[in-house]
Amino acid sequence: MPTLTTNFERVTLPLADEFTIARGTQTDAENVVVRITDGEGRTGVGAAAPATHYGETVETVEAVLPDLLEVVESVGDPHASQRIERACRAVVGDNPAAHAAVDVALADLAATRLGVPLYRQWGLDSARTPKTSYTIGLDDTERMREKTQEAVAAGYDVLKVKLGTERDAEIVAAVREAAPEARLRVDANEAWTPREAVETIGELVAQDVEFVEQPVPADDPEGLQFVYGRAALPIAADESCVRLPDVPAVADRVDIVNLKLMKCGSLREATQMIHAARAHGLEVMLGCMIETNASIAAACHLAPLVDYADLDGALLLEADEFAGVPTTGSEICLDELAADGRTGTGARQI
Repeated sequence: MPTLTTNFERVTLPLADEFTIARGTQTDAENVVVRITDGEGRTGVGAAAPATHYGETVETVEAVLPDLLEVVESVGDPHASQRIERACRAVVGDNPAAHAAVDVALADLAATRLGVPLYRQWGLDSARTPKTSYTIGLDDTERMREKTQEAVAAGYDVLKVKLGTERDAEIVAAVREAAPEARLRVDANEAWTPREAVETIGELVAQDVEFVEQPVPADDPEGLQFVYGRAALPIAADESCVRLPDVPAVADRVDIVNLKLMKCGSLREATQMIHAARAHGLEVMLGCMIETNASIAAACHLAPLVDYADLDGALLLEADEFAGVPTTGSEICLDELAADGRTGTGARQI
């Protein structure tokens, strides 16, 4: 049985541009990078990108990681991820970002030991990988137009526009003008009341918007149902869908669920959520926080199972010490990993 050693470190990641959503503004992101190394010197990496909105901080991640990594070392086998995950959840019941960092590092190491990229270990079809959206954060309308033009020039043809202002219709019209051929999605991040949501969504139809993400607060399930029954566009749940039990709970009030490793805590639970969503007739989006490629890369390998991807967290950084799954504009290029002989998640320190 392999012997495993572990460590972790906090990293501060400056953003390429100030990033604003309805809840606030970021200029950098703090992640915690986890490394798990086997007796032959092979290392798997993962990372936690905690969100205070879900009750986690880098401090809480750092507080629980020693207990989680003690479980990893005691089991000692990266291929025993189910046993490790079960034991980790018995030791630390919450803190999904911390759990996700450990789970991703194990998955990276296990596939690396097998000599294959993670998606090939799972038998997934890279040709089914959806394009990722690129997020246009809130700003004044003209700056959002400029950001859109820059994104289109960089090859991003799927855009997600952050909303939650008194000028939302104006913003989307400006983005559409700057990107007439792009696929557009919008995300209110819980900013609207139910009636505001229905009215605003009606104004967005003319701009050929694909769907609207989290129009109302997650603590207003009746409001979400109100919007779903009256909205002129499909509705996606993000903050309203965190863990597996949330999928059936929102199934009668949304069209799409947005899953994130940092919300659910592991690749296995994310996969279970995908299957549950399919059983309820829902489409699935795979999203992220603002994260280093040490964690984003693993989510990219799950992407062939979903309908939509929003895996641009590392693309918003000024720099990342990890390379991940290659992208060309909005294209997630899983096949390039195999072609380059890269294994595991493909996350490697630059």
